[in-house]
Amino acid sequence: MAKQNVAEQFVDILVRAGVKRLYGVVGDSLNPVVDAIRRTPALDWVQVRHEEVAAFAAGAEAQITGSLAACAGSCGPGNLHLINGLYDAHRSMAPVLALASHIPSSEIGLGYFQETHPDQLFRECSHYSELISNPKQMPRLLQTAIQHAVGRSGVSVVSLPGDIASLPAPDKAVETALVTSRPTVRPGDEEIDALVRMIDAADRVTLFCGSGTAGAHAEVMQFAERIKAPVGHALRGKEWIQYDNPFDVGMSGLLGYGAAYEATHECDLLILLGTDFPYNAFLPDDVKIVQVDVRPEHLGRRSRLDLAIWGDVRETLRCVVPRVRAKTDRRFLDKMLKKHADALEGVVKAYTRKVEKHVPIHPEYVASVIDELADGDAVFTVDTGMCNVWAARYLSPNGRRRIIGSFSHGSMANALPQAIGAQFTDRNRQVVSLSGDGGFSMLMGDFLTLVQYDLPVKVVVFNNSSLGMVELEMLVAGLPSYGTTNKNPDFAAIARAAGAYGVRVEKPKQLAGALKDAFKHRGPALVDVVTDPNALSIPPKISSEMVTGFALSASKIVLDGGVGRMLQMARSNLRNVPRL
Repeated sequence: MAKQNVAEQFVDILVRAGVKRLYGVVGDSLNPVVDAIRRTPALDWVQVRHEEVAAFAAGAEAQITGSLAACAGSCGPGNLHLINGLYDAHRSMAPVLALASHIPSSEIGLGYFQETHPDQLFRECSHYSELISNPKQMPRLLQTAIQHAVGRSGVSVVSLPGDIASLPAPDKAVETALVTSRPTVRPGDEEIDALVRMIDAADRVTLFCGSGTAGAHAEVMQFAERIKAPVGHALRGKEWIQYDNPFDVGMSGLLGYGAAYEATHECDLLILLGTDFPYNAFLPDDVKIVQVDVRPEHLGRRSRLDLAIWGDVRETLRCVVPRVRAKTDRRFLDKMLKKHADALEGVVKAYTRKVEKHVPIHPEYVASVIDELADGDAVFTVDTGMCNVWAARYLSPNGRRRIIGSFSHGSMANALPQAIGAQFTDRNRQVVSLSGDGGFSMLMGDFLTLVQYDLPVKVVVFNNSSLGMVELEMLVAGLPSYGTTNKNPDFAAIARAAGAYGVRVEKPKQLAGALKDAFKHRGPALVDVVTDPNALSIPPKISSEMVTGFALSASKIVLDGGVGRMLQMARSNLRNVPRL
């Protein structure tokens, strides 16, 4: 039996860690690893057209599965292209292992062709970034990298020179146990008792939820019912907490709607559950605040806290609910539910009247039709910018659907690459990419990856021929829009030329049929929808507060319009609310 080399050992450890595929672009320094994958049935090589796409795809796969995913880039420019997607994965707390292959080890530090220092370059977007300079470091270094990625929910980077990868692996390498899942974290009794006392002493409690409430929907609902608390959410908390929620008061933040802002400011105790909500301008400074988070470094970095609790949201609530005194006074909850419904009633009409005659098509209408036609367990990937607005307002979570975006890093061009990673996890699950024309055209080359692997991703391009969010930012700041116009081709024609299904929609009456046909198509499909670039209303008066960009006062006026099926849920939640 031939002696195993370092690359083969590397691949074997990835397989043992549960990695199913490695996304990347081949290159000389990476060749030993790619060749080892070629001979390993349990691990697939996914050839993308740009390494940034590889990192985004791995990050999306990790978010969908909750398991370790991996990507790779060759030396110098190859692995450098990974960095934006790795930033996104890291800030999304997705467990991703990145292989940055390196120049020959004897040339490091001598200005060699394509030389960079990846072990240093990736440190800001990873929990662990180290160089393998000797075969004896395997497999311990890779094991350490995997455990950082899984245990701390983020990125680890291993830099491996091509010549080292080709060397024989050390004899009798120890096959150590690998950590591939995370434990739950229970707070101490002292913190739980303190939280119970604060809740019992409060008359008006509001819960504000983020992505840390994943898997805790039942516990949050039970908690809200017991203490009669309205429940708001951040964008990353939407898919986990909005559905089947009789306490829902909407979303706060730049894309917010409903009564979430009022509920967080008019309470006397605000409990932040699993959220690292970045916009402290939307958080109150005159109420008591408790934060529960499994990552202690997140506690208190957005607002002053009266109590910080280090723990998993589900485990924390399981401890708290039996101890807290049940409240009977619903007046605050019912008031917020009514405010929420009233707020949605006031904005929904603007984008539901005469939509069948409005040309260019309202993007809000496009999003609402997608929401209606998509499968009950669909995965939506959402481009940063205006597509974030439509996703926040119109996509309806139900506990089975997933909504993935660059919600923390805010990168353009994320939706198509993330759709690739999501689709590879399950070819039979519907994956819909809500792509802006700017984001789609930025990494449009990897539409060819869909064709090459016959991935049945459905790409819906919101084609308003502009960088809409940037244009809005300029207008809010009192600046004339400049450099925001795109001269676009017929994206559907490009899709057809690439060998995929493509259709262009310019009239509202064509939309539903086009989407149905695309969704039924068995392979990759693209629907190019020409949408209205003036979809969002602009404030009639620009105040001094707006000059700084998306200030609080600005966003409450600017991002005002359309909420889709959320209005129906708000109306339903009002049925048992007495007239106030």
